[in-house]
Amino acid sequence: MRAPSDVLLLCWRDTRHPQGGGSETYLERVGAELARRGARVTFLTSAYPGSVREETRDGMRFIRAGGRISVYPRMLATILGGRLGLGPLAGCRPDVVVDTQNGVPFFSALVSPAPTVVLVHHCHREQWPVAGRLLGHVGWFLESRVSPRVHRRNRYVTVSAPSKSELVALGVDAERIAVVRNGIDPLPEGIGATGPDRGAVPGGPDGPVRLCVLSRLVPHKQVEDALTVLARLRHDGVDAHLDVIGGGWWADELHRAANDLAVTDAVTFHGHVDEHRKHELLARARVHLMPSRKEGWGLAVVEAAQHGVPTIGYRGAAGLADSIDDGNTGLLVDGVDELASATGKLIDNPDEARRLGRNAQVKASRYSWSATCDGFMATFDAVLSAPGR
Repeated sequence: MRAPSDVLLLCWRDTRHPQGGGSETYLERVGAELARRGARVTFLTSAYPGSVREETRDGMRFIRAGGRISVYPRMLATILGGRLGLGPLAGCRPDVVVDTQNGVPFFSALVSPAPTVVLVHHCHREQWPVAGRLLGHVGWFLESRVSPRVHRRNRYVTVSAPSKSELVALGVDAERIAVVRNGIDPLPEGIGATGPDRGAVPGGPDGPVRLCVLSRLVPHKQVEDALTVLARLRHDGVDAHLDVIGGGWWADELHRAANDLAVTDAVTFHGHVDEHRKHELLARARVHLMPSRKEGWGLAVVEAAQHGVPTIGYRGAAGLADSIDDGNTGLLVDGVDELASATGKLIDNPDEARRLGRNAQVKASRYSWSATCDGFMATFDAVLSAPGR
């Protein structure tokens, strides 16, 4: 297998960004594994308040500049400057560029002679309206029309079979798309794989049943639906508590929704937490709820599964149909009414919740970042071994 010695990764955020999430974790873990295997890896991304312009972490060199939108022209200028012997990429001659398309790609192929691999977690048709009418139309046009044309000869990597189908629907040739699923981090030191036999507050069986949501707090994650489920359960006399793990700019709206639903005393918004605390909270849950409108894969599904916690998510959320084996490792439902009903059934039937959790735990054990990196290496090999390279 032909391995690249110099790799350039482009992503609009990294995991230390306040709004970083699963897609950023994915690319960073791949980059760290590539570095461990001897490649020189440079990660170009946006700045955020308190960030440093350059740092080296996990064997990778991080270069930050620009904001949510300006990062795109700033990084194209950085790549172009490097070709001219200027700026932080002076002397850098990447063998391959991974251009992450979070809605739109960087279009690095327009300024870099290196072959480009386009990384797409999922298409953003359902999410663009949040950006506003004009920007939403422009963004979807770039994603659905311009990008497939610009990258008509490039290879793609995506994280699930449903996301591959979305790309094919946009005109990307199926044979140019590799499905490379997420890996998973080992559990933090001091936290074991607890197994699917918990679900109440430590201290006794009389505590409330714990539900959890692990998510960035942004509109398309639809955490409001989990709050609605909680409200309905409590209305039916179920002593339940919801742990919301994660932060984001939509947090104030969710606090208001909790107040409107009269569940403020039954929900804890933990905000951003470290890995150890995240897994502590996951480990004590009976069920993990993932009411997201769209997911490429759903890394949180597998993180919950490490503790034997099954996930209930939406069937129409693309990648969840891949990360959740419906009826075997979790449940797929259609809409908030079915979400509430399915949650209630797993609370009433702990044996079924344990069965799903055990199966989910087995499935989670099959994933690793090393295997994910192997998938990228196979794609790089195909690119670098192509005629004319």
